Amino acid sequence: MAYQPIANYGIIGDLNTVALSGLNGRIDFMCFPHFDSPSVFAALLDDERGGRFEIVPLFAEMKSKQMYLPDTNVLLTRFLSSEGVGEITDFMPVEEQYEGNQLVRRVTTVRGEVTYEMSCMPRFNYGRSGHNVTLESETSALFISEGDDGLSLRLTSSVPLQIRNGDVVAKFTLAAGKAADFLLAHAETAPPPEAFSDFITGSLFRTVNYWKAWVASSTYRGRWMETVNRSALVLKLLTSFRFGAIIAAPTFGLPESIGGKRNWDYRYTWIRDAAFTVYAFMCMGYAKEAGSFMQWVEKMCQDVKGRSRLGIMYGIDGTRQLEEYNLEHFEGYCKSSPVRIGNDAYGQLQLDIFGELMDAVYIFNKHGEPISYDFWKDLERQVDWLAENWQQPDESIWEVRGGRRDFLYSRLQCWVAFDRSIKIAEQRSFPINGKWRSERDTIFKSIYEQYWDNDRQAFMQYPGASTVDASSLVMPLMRFISPKDPRWLSTLRRIEDELVSDSLVYRYRPEVAAPDGLIGREGTFSMCSFWYVECLSRSGQLEKARFYFEKMLGYANHLGLYSEQLGFEGEHLGNFPQAFTHLGLISAALNLDQQLNDVRNKDVNYHS
Repeated sequence: MAYQPIANYGIIGDLNTVALSGLNGRIDFMCFPHFDSPSVFAALLDDERGGRFEIVPLFAEMKSKQMYLPDTNVLLTRFLSSEGVGEITDFMPVEEQYEGNQLVRRVTTVRGEVTYEMSCMPRFNYGRSGHNVTLESETSALFISEGDDGLSLRLTSSVPLQIRNGDVVAKFTLAAGKAADFLLAHAETAPPPEAFSDFITGSLFRTVNYWKAWVASSTYRGRWMETVNRSALVLKLLTSFRFGAIIAAPTFGLPESIGGKRNWDYRYTWIRDAAFTVYAFMCMGYAKEAGSFMQWVEKMCQDVKGRSRLGIMYGIDGTRQLEEYNLEHFEGYCKSSPVRIGNDAYGQLQLDIFGELMDAVYIFNKHGEPISYDFWKDLERQVDWLAENWQQPDESIWEVRGGRRDFLYSRLQCWVAFDRSIKIAEQRSFPINGKWRSERDTIFKSIYEQYWDNDRQAFMQYPGASTVDASSLVMPLMRFISPKDPRWLSTLRRIEDELVSDSLVYRYRPEVAAPDGLIGREGTFSMCSFWYVECLSRSGQLEKARFYFEKMLGYANHLGLYSEQLGFEGEHLGNFPQAFTHLGLISAALNLDQQLNDVRNKDVNYHS
């Protein structure tokens, strides 16, 4: 079977892991039991070897649609045909209610009498380990991995099951109004058969209520509410209930260009991405999620031990070593190989993480709850290290593998790190290292003197560079420069000339700015597009900002989800869905909404 477009999937999850469910009724991706565990289903990366969980009606012809139940992460896939209408409800009960990971699929016939086929085809340990399967009863099957993980999964059903070539299959017919249920879970957590139907029904309503209550606790009441809430629901799905970590994206190996080599594993916690997510959560009133991440960071600071600084990224449980290697037996999405797991970027120097982290701590300390003095002492050691090391070249935000440079973005975020640390210390009357002020001011001057190109009238990607970089769009967002400063406005115009295509923004010109020797054409970065919108709105260009923002909304998939990049034809590329894009959307929407309200209120006051 041909690969579906990446945009054809919806996401469900339980704050431990997620699954991607397609318009065709197939779950083609799920790592289990955690985000960064080996995959159980990965047909998205190899249709033959990856494994999948498929339910499909036997219609001669049909159309399919997907939707979320409003304000939830409960996904409906509907099949429409002249022969009948069928529906799959996919969800995962949330960890805050249940112990253990559980994937629920409820099949319902809406009209007519419909025959369905189900195939549950797990492939353990990234498809590298075989498994044994036995029927425990007519409606229960047990899969046991032959790998070192010893993972056991039980599939429980309300219809008879059969074993075929190591997989579990079923064929069943449902009249209008009738349903069949399937539950895939840890072997020890499945409910008893006599309580199965009631458990599925009860867990569905409890899960719906959980998500609706979570969305209702948001403080956002502005324009684009449905879109902003959907992005918040995505970010929530990417948080770990157990650890408090926030992952960058739930997938690995999805290509930035079809047939290309930039196929990375994003199932980890980048300090940068998670810190920005904290900002988005705080803006919407989700202080609990922000606080959980702060507790995770505090633990990471304590676990630095003999090392001089925080790492740029970790496994969700704090694992620091994330050695990268290829799954040679997987052909990759649309034959885009290699399929990588792990991420060697963990060993890079990315000085910008200190700025993003301290900005998040500053916001949480000011608008959430005051941080402890012990946490502050841990952070202080990190900022002291930065005071001695900020002048080093690094790989920066784009994790370039073509060599370190003195990137503008990292210099900017080092300034942010010192600036926010000083502000936190002053707010809390903490003792302060006097060197922080001098280093902050030195960086400020260096950006104006070394990164400003008077001929091009722009802040450049690094001193002597011939191109700008979309990451400089955060300069006014981080309050380094006024969004209406003439130097910034001319930089924005240069970015528009070099990197903007309609409402879409390229992160840089790879052939000039960051050669890495990897084959593949660069797409536009959706988070940069939302940064661009926010820069426009902050600079007072509200009509243009709103126009481009609402055009960007049209590039979301049918469920309002975004991957990392958009290709030439608007196709979704890279890991999916990506936290950075969705938090960028939230930030742009909230700022644009506030700016529009300010203008409206001024007009009202003027005419009243």
